[in-house]
Amino acid sequence: MIPIKLLMHINSPKEMVFKALTETNELSKWYTTIVKGDFKLGEIITFEFVNFAEFKFKVISLTQNESVYLEIVESKFDNVGHVMKYELDENDGKTRVRYTYEGFSEMDDSYSNMNYSSAKYLESLRQYCQTGKGEAFGSSNYRS
Repeated sequence: MIPIKLLMHINSPKEMVFKALTETNELSKWYTTIVKGDFKLGEIITFEFVNFAEFKFKVISLTQNESVYLEIVESKFDNVGHVMKYELDENDGKTRVRYTYEGFSEMDDSYSNMNYSSAKYLESLRQYCQTGKGEAFGSSNYRS
């Protein structure tokens, strides 16, 4: 397997970043405007990208203010079983986010697209945590 790995720093407390990653009303401000479900271990979270796709993720690991792992359990794409991991720690007064996306067997167009999309949404997360304004899919300020 070939993972996508990204590292970034957010000038906000870990608790705020974790909240942005795990509360549906927060996710709708930086990821996609329609998020349904509760972030509890074993629960299903639905991310809807209007006029594009809907993805269902299962929460497979959740450690308060430290990490969240999500497995894709339903999708129209060939990515069921893929896992997204967000791991947080403090570094030099900022929150360091280690993001890993696992499930690709080759570096093809799908891998390249997800690599770009992942970085774009992580930047939206950073902007949301630092300024209160993200670029969620479907929002008026979304960059397509």
